[in-house]
Amino acid sequence: MTQIKPAINPVIADVTSRIQQRSAASRAAYLERNRAAAVRGPARGRLACTNLAHGFAAADEPVKTGLRSGRKPNIALVSAYNDMLSAHQPFRDYPEVLNRAVLKAGGLSQFAGGVPAMCDGVTQGRDGMELSLFSRDVIAMSTAIALSHDMFDGALLMGVCDKIVPGLVIGALSFGHLPAVFVPAGPMASGLPNGEKAKVRQRYAEGLATREELLESEAASYHSAGTCTFYGTANSNQMLMEVLGLHLPGASFVPPGTALRTAFTEAAGARVTAISREEEYTPIGEVVDEKAIVNACVALLATGGSTNHTMHLVAMAAAAGISLTWDDLSDLSAVVPSIARVYPNGSADVNHFHAAGGTAYTIATLLDAGLLHEDVRTVAGPGLRRYTAEARLDGDAVTWVEGPTESADTAVLRSAADPFTADGGLRVMGGPLGRAVTKVSAVGLEHRVISAPAKVYDDQSELLAAFGAGELDGQDFVAVVRYQGPAGNGMPELHKLTPALGVLQDRGQKVALVTDGRMSGASGKVPAAIHVTPEAALGGPLARVRDGDLITVDTDRGLLDIGVDEAELAARAAGGRPRTEAEQAGTGRELFAAFRATVGTADTGASVFRVIGEAQEVRDVVHV
Repeated sequence: MTQIKPAINPVIADVTSRIQQRSAASRAAYLERNRAAAVRGPARGRLACTNLAHGFAAADEPVKTGLRSGRKPNIALVSAYNDMLSAHQPFRDYPEVLNRAVLKAGGLSQFAGGVPAMCDGVTQGRDGMELSLFSRDVIAMSTAIALSHDMFDGALLMGVCDKIVPGLVIGALSFGHLPAVFVPAGPMASGLPNGEKAKVRQRYAEGLATREELLESEAASYHSAGTCTFYGTANSNQMLMEVLGLHLPGASFVPPGTALRTAFTEAAGARVTAISREEEYTPIGEVVDEKAIVNACVALLATGGSTNHTMHLVAMAAAAGISLTWDDLSDLSAVVPSIARVYPNGSADVNHFHAAGGTAYTIATLLDAGLLHEDVRTVAGPGLRRYTAEARLDGDAVTWVEGPTESADTAVLRSAADPFTADGGLRVMGGPLGRAVTKVSAVGLEHRVISAPAKVYDDQSELLAAFGAGELDGQDFVAVVRYQGPAGNGMPELHKLTPALGVLQDRGQKVALVTDGRMSGASGKVPAAIHVTPEAALGGPLARVRDGDLITVDTDRGLLDIGVDEAELAARAAGGRPRTEAEQAGTGRELFAAFRATVGTADTGASVFRVIGEAQEVRDVVHV
């Protein structure tokens, strides 16, 4: 019996159409460049003998002979392995597994390069966090260097966490003529429930728990190899890689150290070899098209994913010559239902989400509701419906069976026809203070609107000091933390503010946060207008907010307002200041002065790269 294809939601269709029209010139230029770079037969056949000899000099047999013959596809391995990050530690053994799998599939492979991978969990509140966002573009450049030798016909990309996967995507898209498969590592087993961990953090912020108690709690939560189990940026990355068609179906949330995880890794090696051949040639630049980008946005909104992706998705799209805007995300959010409750949006973790139906059920219900484009290319083959299948072991190999037709736990995952809420978990805000992003999926209904006097700080340490001194007790307020944008100081996450503000909210105070900085992908219970643009360091209105100004944060209506006449606000002199370059020396920060001077705005992806076909404007940071 032929399945009736659901009609695409008209708003989804309209947003997709306008993205296609807006991107027509830049996308065409991108595809033309890729098609010019693609060649028949192995790419290394174009190399002169001296060049080629350098490329296989250290190879072992039979790879050396294979590289010399020029008849087989050669696959680049690019990895973010390090043994400090729990999510990336499993990649230590992947190259050997992938090399064997590629060779068995009739191809060749070489480890082409490593990319840096820093952990936002380690650097929270430290100077190193000011390098975090910029590390995405460094990773993209490192990926490009790894692929730059004209030795490769495809790529296997190993990464999981926050800036790492977006950086790998951007870098791989700069070689858009190469087929590429992303290889995840999977989440750690569930430890201390995230809600319990959050309670200990708040108790510690109040002085009611010792450092030893806090460390014991954190160690019980983050306890082994694998991705942290909350639904932050790392696990949002994994969801998006599947919906973009860059993972094998069902690969995202299989734990490390299991037979199925190993089978998935082997299957990735075999699959990239197949799609690097002419018969199934599937370049990444044609997998990541306008429809795939819209699909990724829909999945992010439907599952209440990380706010960081309001920048990363824009930057990834731009790398493929596609212009995605916050207006697109806002319009999609209005029609995409919220169907998942995973911490911080609920008590479950990603292992519970996976058991309830995971990516297979999520994609199936969104397809059935006409909220995803089915007619896309993927590394698994044509059509997103392939990603509704469920993975199983068949001996030592992975196979796929029909996926779940209903959720196994509707407290964690629901159908698009019976969602938790009718609209998405992320929203775009606007008003006289600029544009911002807010995550509402974890904010209680009673906290979503607040009008209160501003308390203005130029650094998160100032707010935490005020909290510690009891200066914030017993009053409603909106904390304005400014000079935290990309140009100001690299846009560090301000996640250390969450426990303090959460304590005050739990005491009955009405509190909110407005900042041109970022919050963690795990933040949520306190209403927050983040990524405010234009940022204070570039003369944005936040620089002219004063203590006592009435600020309204209305996440229901998407309003970010100030009770000051527009002309008066514009006439005010800026208050406070960003740190000088001399003050941003140490911990490697001085090496990124050029990034701070050229980085784009949050709503354009906070990137130092330009969109293909567009002029790059180098600007000076305005120290107001």
